[in-house]
Amino acid sequence: MKHIAILDFGSQYTHLIARTIREQNVLAKIYSNGAAAAELKKENVIGIILSGGPQSVYDEDSIRIDQNIFEMGVPILGLCYGHQLIGQMLGGEVKPGKTREFGWAELSVRGESAIFKNVSRKTQVWMSHGDAVAKAPEGFQIIGATADCPVTAMADEKKKIYGFQFHPEVAHTEEGVKMLSNFVLDICGAEKNWKADNLLADLEEKIRSQAGKKKVFILCSGGVDSNVAFALLTKALGKDRVWGLYIDTGFMRSKESEEIQAGFKKVDFDNIRSIDASKIFYQRLKNVYEPEEKRKIIGAAFLDVKDKLIEDLGLNPDEWLLGQGTIYPDTIESGATKHADKIKTHHNRVDAIQEMVKKGLVVEPLVEFYKDEVRSLGNLLGLPKDLVERHPFPGPGLAIRCLCLDAKLPKEGTREARNLTADLFSKKFPNINFEVLPIKSVGVQGDNRTYAHPLAVWGARDWKKLSEISVAATNSVRAVNRVLLLANPGAGAPEFSISENSLDLSKDRVDKLRRIDGIVNGIIKSAGIYGAIWQFPVVLIPIVDERGRESIVLRPINSRDAMTLNFYEMDLKVLDKIVGKIVATGEIGYVFYDITNKPPGTVEWE
Repeated sequence: MKHIAILDFGSQYTHLIARTIREQNVLAKIYSNGAAAAELKKENVIGIILSGGPQSVYDEDSIRIDQNIFEMGVPILGLCYGHQLIGQMLGGEVKPGKTREFGWAELSVRGESAIFKNVSRKTQVWMSHGDAVAKAPEGFQIIGATADCPVTAMADEKKKIYGFQFHPEVAHTEEGVKMLSNFVLDICGAEKNWKADNLLADLEEKIRSQAGKKKVFILCSGGVDSNVAFALLTKALGKDRVWGLYIDTGFMRSKESEEIQAGFKKVDFDNIRSIDASKIFYQRLKNVYEPEEKRKIIGAAFLDVKDKLIEDLGLNPDEWLLGQGTIYPDTIESGATKHADKIKTHHNRVDAIQEMVKKGLVVEPLVEFYKDEVRSLGNLLGLPKDLVERHPFPGPGLAIRCLCLDAKLPKEGTREARNLTADLFSKKFPNINFEVLPIKSVGVQGDNRTYAHPLAVWGARDWKKLSEISVAATNSVRAVNRVLLLANPGAGAPEFSISENSLDLSKDRVDKLRRIDGIVNGIIKSAGIYGAIWQFPVVLIPIVDERGRESIVLRPINSRDAMTLNFYEMDLKVLDKIVGKIVATGEIGYVFYDITNKPPGTVEWE
């Protein structure tokens, strides 16, 4: 079948490009960047998209494409790295940008181009880059620019080769679907002949084919993904061949275990059992501080608990496959595709599971899907709304929302970052107070993992102004990848100290976080905004006040698929109520509100 080929350079969004095109009822396939022009000709390719990626095109070992692809005579669209690659390979020039861009930018469309048909002359686009095309190749016209990127979009209309520095495939680019539709349907001439009507039936058949005569033992964390995967496996194979195991790690939210099991009973899924393995998880995570190590230990512990149960029950492990609710963002963030940078290791992608996947011992029916698609499948399966529409919750639970600290390590230096921030704020935000916090969190910028400082600000309570501050700070100061609003600054100047004591995942700390999380969820439900928020991590961090009390970060977000997001602009009266209730516990010093989009901040802090 004629289709669009996507050459993958390791972008976090490559699969999102394919999905967006398939939603136009056009088939799109992902190929390695090393695909030869001759191979693509044989494959009935009618258009080519070059994805983004974490590298710089001017590095000596940067990845390229077959030069002959430019002579195939089919339309080509380069996105981010792909845009820069077109510039570099066809005689233009690529340099580090004067200002990095992460998040929204306003695109000014210039001239007339087929790819911008019916697109507004001023439109919001989503950026994630440090490098930029400084000079377009001969024959190309600049058809779009932003304030900080003069060659944001370029085109050789005669050869039908186009380049965008931004990402039209993400939901946050307002008219991105229209741009891709113009390329795919009008410029490439694709026909709408790919159908996804029988998706559920196809998934069930795929499960039966992979399982053969074996049974499936699926780990149910209680999140949306594992709930839907469990229901899908049960429907495809029957209750007698699927056994769900809910492992209580001790890191669940308040009353969550009871709610999850009650939800399964509503739909008559009695082929699930639960185990309290909290002692095992707490023991293994004692004196563990580093985020990646924490995630790997949790993933291995899940497998060990499952294996011990199989042994105790006298089951033959050769008769069973492992089932998981892995979805696409888990795999791409774990660096599972060629050239992709590892952002963080998801618990369902630790080394032991990767080896099982290679051997065909793992059934993951949702591995090609995003969260919103998983919810749609859950609705088709008839799952209760409270199981399908609940806020996403990571398998490791509160363990990755409770930041740890090894007091024996040197304290994080922030002087350089603070000086750069001071210079920026003196020019753009002179009335805003700020401080660089001496801790770090995980982020993603330009398809690369970052591990950098959060910046706390206070002195403004306007979301538009705060969003402007957040974007400017993370674009200008490399040592900063998050910006936080200090929601309870008090009368005097706050003093942000890092705890003098080592802090691991003690039960006391997790219980404290669970109580605060319960307060937050209770208030947003009573305020009627739970459904308006896509996900709401509550994070405990080792920043202490003068009384030695730790701090809380509120991280409500809006997203479609977790690949990009913007922070949720909460009604300030509701925020004040949340802050007041948290402070009234007497357990917490400072309360911060995360005002970082993705990029540069990931959903979770670890």
